[in-house]
Amino acid sequence: MYLECRVVEGARELLARGRWRAESATGLARAVADAELTGPAAVLDATGIEALDLTGAWFLRQLEQRLTQSGTPFRWRGARPEALALAATLLAESPAVGPEVAARRHEEPLGALGRWTVQRGDQAHDALEFLGRIVLVIGGVFRQPRRLRLTSVIRHVYETGIQAVPIVALIALLISVIIAYIGAQELRQFGGEVFVVDLVTISVLRELGVLLTAVIVAGRSGSAFAAEIGVMQLNDEVDALRAIGLNVVEVLVVPRLLGLIIALPLLTVVADAMGLAGGAVMSWLVFDIPFNQFLVRMQEAMAPTTFWAGLLKAPVFAFVIAMIGTFRGLQVRESSRELGRLTTVAVVESIFMVLLVDSVFAVIYWELDF
Repeated sequence: MYLECRVVEGARELLARGRWRAESATGLARAVADAELTGPAAVLDATGIEALDLTGAWFLRQLEQRLTQSGTPFRWRGARPEALALAATLLAESPAVGPEVAARRHEEPLGALGRWTVQRGDQAHDALEFLGRIVLVIGGVFRQPRRLRLTSVIRHVYETGIQAVPIVALIALLISVIIAYIGAQELRQFGGEVFVVDLVTISVLRELGVLLTAVIVAGRSGSAFAAEIGVMQLNDEVDALRAIGLNVVEVLVVPRLLGLIIALPLLTVVADAMGLAGGAVMSWLVFDIPFNQFLVRMQEAMAPTTFWAGLLKAPVFAFVIAMIGTFRGLQVRESSRELGRLTTVAVVESIFMVLLVDSVFAVIYWELDF
């Protein structure tokens, strides 16, 4: 029996006994529903409860609410269980009514904005702290080169660079074909089909080669970094590394970061070459511009900085992608659902930051006339 009802000296006593826990929910529900609550003032006694969790506190609160609804005054013998206040908070229950409730509802959007701002601030702080740890580890590698895990760096260059060559080359080829076709359709109105060479050369070398490569790498390698490290978090492998005294940033983050910084410029060169090749083939097949004329026109269209303007962005993009992927991977906790969510967040944030950094480069190049 979880709830005993008796009348003593004109007062109704409700004695709660036993284990008021989730596994006893069926019996507790029956006991609260069958309790006779009408009559004289009631005294609630919880001193006989052996164990109480939030489920049991919820049933005690139901008992209070039934007494209130029946108009029966009641009091607690001794202190009211603290779990009842916690249950009320979690259930978002409050005695406030009328205008006070309406005022609180109007404050909810502002409160949500405040919580969002605080969360973003905390994330920015964590990201800056993570960046600082990366800088410290890289600085230590320069002082003590033996700390560099060269084998791991080479493996990540192979996985993020060499294995990505086919997809990067194919997409660069197709995009350059599209640019050449669309550009020529417009230039044909003015008899300037030959200027399609300038269009393909400048757009591929300055922007599209490195940008498309970075987006592909963000979706391919950035997600892989987050997923790999996230799975290690779920399997407690990261905690094991810390337990044996290893620096997680040095072991898991820096090799991936350096490998991508090496691989992305090389992929950019491949994308540039395939983009120019696609433009040349399209110009020959559709517009009867021979290869030698394409090469001559391409050299005339290129400035001394055209190639380097695109290539200089590649290491910065690589750093951003690798940092975001590893940072989100280390944030994985508790469940595979969180792993999937943070992997998606890593890809979206990487692509967004690549575009943001690219716009910053555009402004800088404009100011420097580069």
